[in-house]
Amino acid sequence: MRLQGQRWGVAALCAGTLLQGCASHSAKQSGTEKNVEKEFYADGALSAETVKQAYFEMFERFNYPVADVLKTDEFWVCDFNQGDVLALGMGGIFWMNEQGEYKSAGAGNYKGAFKGDHFGYLMHEIYLLPGQTLPEHAHLGGPEGHAPKMEAWQVRYGDVRFYGEHKHGDEMEISELAKEERPWGYGEDWFKSKYITHRDSKKNIMYKLEDPEAWHGIVAGKDGAIITEGATYHNHVHFSKPGMEFKNTGAE
Repeated sequence: MRLQGQRWGVAALCAGTLLQGCASHSAKQSGTEKNVEKEFYADGALSAETVKQAYFEMFERFNYPVADVLKTDEFWVCDFNQGDVLALGMGGIFWMNEQGEYKSAGAGNYKGAFKGDHFGYLMHEIYLLPGQTLPEHAHLGGPEGHAPKMEAWQVRYGDVRFYGEHKHGDEMEISELAKEERPWGYGEDWFKSKYITHRDSKKNIMYKLEDPEAWHGIVAGKDGAIITEGATYHNHVHFSKPGMEFKNTGAE
């Protein structure tokens, strides 16, 4: 069974001005020499500004409004220290990522029954280039007094596949897909997810992470995607692939 017959390969990126001539599969999928566009890396380090330009081109195609803050370092990009940003990467901005105690929030005047309790919430925008994967990860509870992050996503532009460890709705088994349509990493010993589903901006149906600390990830469709995320406070992220980090190749 296929999900609308759509291919997720990095070849979809070739439509962008900066992305001409890119390979149809990442080196990590094919086992061959990397074919990542040289424009995105300089002396072995990710060029964040060049990657951002690719996102800005995607924003223009989607007619997505570019707020002034997106022209600052608040807009970040990441290749998860894998050196293959077209296949494994994301851009994003945290509009909010707040935590604290109710008694000290705002003017500090709250005296109610929950004054000693912690709160935490997040507003986040996720940017994925065509075919780009936000790799499998999980959010665990942390030492700041917060439980595991829980999150929900609204696809505002483009389409994605959400994949995860558990079935709780309209997901199908990843194993039912053709090999070239399965998420990056599927079949490796470290890969945990078993199910996958599709969401797009036309149907506008939210998708939620129902299971605490569950492994999950996202793959963008052929046009890329912009996703709005609402969640509890973001504290700790862990990747299933050994050695993967939330940092950029070449960063200190």
